[in-house]
Amino acid sequence: MDITPEIQQAEAAALKAIMKARKQADATFTQDRIADLCGWSGQSAVSQYANGKIPLNIPALLKFAQVLKFEPAEVSPRLDRMLRVRQEAAADMEYKLGGGASQASHSTQEHAAIYPIEVWDDETPLGPDEVELPFYKEVELSAGKGSEVMLETGGRKLRFGRRSLQRKGVEPSAAACAAVTGNSMEPVLPDGSTVGIDTGCKQVQDGKMYALDHAGQLRIKLLYRLPGGGLRVRSYNEAEHPDERYEGDYVADQIRIIGKVFWYSVLL
Repeated sequence: MDITPEIQQAEAAALKAIMKARKQADATFTQDRIADLCGWSGQSAVSQYANGKIPLNIPALLKFAQVLKFEPAEVSPRLDRMLRVRQEAAADMEYKLGGGASQASHSTQEHAAIYPIEVWDDETPLGPDEVELPFYKEVELSAGKGSEVMLETGGRKLRFGRRSLQRKGVEPSAAACAAVTGNSMEPVLPDGSTVGIDTGCKQVQDGKMYALDHAGQLRIKLLYRLPGGGLRVRSYNEAEHPDERYEGDYVADQIRIIGKVFWYSVLL
């Protein structure tokens, strides 16, 4: 998912030019209308993509392409190449599983983005290069003590390739997953997205994404360090969820950094 600032700005400029041309042809194509057609709450997401404040991803690119009527490669050759690789992988998998070429083609069209994970249970055998990652969830405590974020035991799991984790420098024993709820991280992480967390990486790097136990609430946020051990907590959906600032004493008492997000999956 790494992208250079130059590529990020070039993609944003290409998207902005298409948006400008579309509005010249039809004055009703404002940022608000584009956001509505993309299924996002408010024009903030459109503005951030068009101005290069957040990098494009495949789901966002496909939504823009559908709404603004352009080919993905016109804006992001980078993501277009990734999309084609995933489409070919999906088609090849369908064919190998016995679906045949026609079924593979249909599957590729229906699932533009494919992710190498699937939900499974304890009875599904592990492959030789696979590990199972548990999920974090909010758990209500007894005696009116509120809630706490804990690992599920015997619950949902995702399977990952060991080599995929190794490429990211993540120890399998330190990896876990969490589900994203709400719209605070839209459009990058819509409600229902899944993230992978490296619990061995809790040192805050400014602008990176982390999973938090915030007074018993599971949150996925961008973090920035403040003097005295404080934190600035940022959401992608800044219009509805402005930055939060917490002093060091509050952080020590109320915020536990679970780990750094190293992967995410978004369903279209």
